[in-house]
Amino acid sequence: MAAHFDRRLRKAAVTTTVAAVAVAALSASQAPDVTADGNGRQTTSDNVPTSDTPAADSATGNSPYYTDLPPLNSPSPAPTTGTPTSPGSSEAGIPATVLDAYKKAESELRRAKPGCNLPWQLLAAIGKVESGQARGGRVDANGTTIGRIIGPQLDGNGFALIKDTDNGVYDGNSSYDNAVGPMQFIPSTWAWAGRDGNGDGKEDPNNVYDAALAAGHYLCRYDWDLSVQADLNRAILSYNNSQDYLNTVLSWLEHYRKGTHEIPDGTGSLPVGRSDDPHAGASPTPGRTGANPGSRAPSTPSPSKPPASEKPTKPGSPSTKPPTDPAPPTETPTPTPTPTPTDTVHHLENAGTTGLTATAGDTFAKKISTRAETKAGDAVGKVRIRFTVLGDTDATFTGGEKVAAVTTNASGVAVAPALVAGEQTGAFTVRATVVGRTVPGLDYKATVTERVADTLTSTGPKELTCTPGGEFADQVEVKATLKGAVADKVAVTATLIKSDTDPAENDKGPYFKDADGKAVRTLTGRQTDAEGLLRLPKLYADDTEGTYILRLTTAGGATLDITLKVAEPAEPTPAPSTDPSTAPSAQPSTEPTA
Repeated sequence: MAAHFDRRLRKAAVTTTVAAVAVAALSASQAPDVTADGNGRQTTSDNVPTSDTPAADSATGNSPYYTDLPPLNSPSPAPTTGTPTSPGSSEAGIPATVLDAYKKAESELRRAKPGCNLPWQLLAAIGKVESGQARGGRVDANGTTIGRIIGPQLDGNGFALIKDTDNGVYDGNSSYDNAVGPMQFIPSTWAWAGRDGNGDGKEDPNNVYDAALAAGHYLCRYDWDLSVQADLNRAILSYNNSQDYLNTVLSWLEHYRKGTHEIPDGTGSLPVGRSDDPHAGASPTPGRTGANPGSRAPSTPSPSKPPASEKPTKPGSPSTKPPTDPAPPTETPTPTPTPTPTDTVHHLENAGTTGLTATAGDTFAKKISTRAETKAGDAVGKVRIRFTVLGDTDATFTGGEKVAAVTTNASGVAVAPALVAGEQTGAFTVRATVVGRTVPGLDYKATVTERVADTLTSTGPKELTCTPGGEFADQVEVKATLKGAVADKVAVTATLIKSDTDPAENDKGPYFKDADGKAVRTLTGRQTDAEGLLRLPKLYADDTEGTYILRLTTAGGATLDITLKVAEPAEPTPAPSTDPSTAPSAQPSTEPTA
């Protein structure tokens, strides 16, 4: 027992020493745009979260995190599949499934946002300080944590105040929000940042694949290049707005970059120290799994010596000067805090945005503009406005995100990034809200219309023939154009109509076949390819002879009619014979001669 206690003391001492050295080194090597304010606090440029940035605007709500620092010696790089062959502590190793999730997320971000240059080691560093790599890799085969990882409730009691936003769906708390999952997203952030990283059709903050991919997109949501130190710092601070958090994540990032190794799932060690624990490093603490595991244990104050002025005198000795009445305390009035620009916002106004309509796949020609105003209608500058895409739509802002935060200018106006229409048509909403203040949001209605073509031309014969009960030898192929240019992904409707004056669907004559071989005389959902071409399925004929019309139409007014003839083949006309034996013979004349 004594030996065990001694080892713990040595570990605590080493951890404290390493923390001091690492923090000092990192603080001395900050990016060029990191300065100190008048109180000695470090500040950054306008693009970096500041001390007054609302916690709800970060990924974690600025929840507590693990403060353990990496071992002094980084392990040598080792194979990342199978059982590790190089030695390394479980503290420094990364569980196999968790490591796979980080690398898959990096690969996806390299494809989706190559300019961000997201390294998987950054996800590993954040995963380490947020949850100890999903509590040492305690995940199932699909990457979902065995038991939910839930941070303290953000009720303003030692933490940020974030009232419930998900009705307890993710965190089980219908009063306040809690950070959830291996990457510790708060529900309000997960609502727009969540991703499906393992392809199961769900976005689950408790799944390490989903959470890692969401964290990657979150860190890359602006035009930050994470290979640049200043942008890397900004991204990390946006995840949890703390300089100590930044230093801790950078320490693990550097450690993992020097090399790490894979360990089996569930064998990783749990971190010891937490940012909200005054006794961090003294003894192991459990992972964040309870409703409020971050609550601090009551501490027993150590007895203190009485101040020198209260030392007892020797018995019988004359007393010192009689005490004098203390002067009455002077009441210092509490200064009234100066309101920030955000505090003065009373409402939001539309700054002239109308007609938000775009064709599928196109960028909306107009951008959304919102004006922040006081109650008197005056403009409020330097206020952050959050724009969020809502509804059943695949439309996004430029860069693929469904949320964007923009600061109002001197005229009180914030202009959202350009909207890009997806392939899904229909109406959706973009909502503008004030970050850090509860005022009614301002909704903008937007509509995505289907792709159009103004001309359809046949690339084959415009008249096809077939015998009754047979099949047409040729297939119909058409090309769609819009103002002479190729029109791709245009929906084409093909209908076998009764006549050129009656566009109703015919009930006899040629037909297509469905998957079950049944007759179908209207086809929908067919689209032109990248070259604007569309080939229809094979046509068949029933036993009814006649001339029929196949009409093709598109949005935009393009129409093309193809003539279909169903008839028995004509009887062949015999060729005249050339055999003299079959020629008629000359008959003698019976007329009398003169």
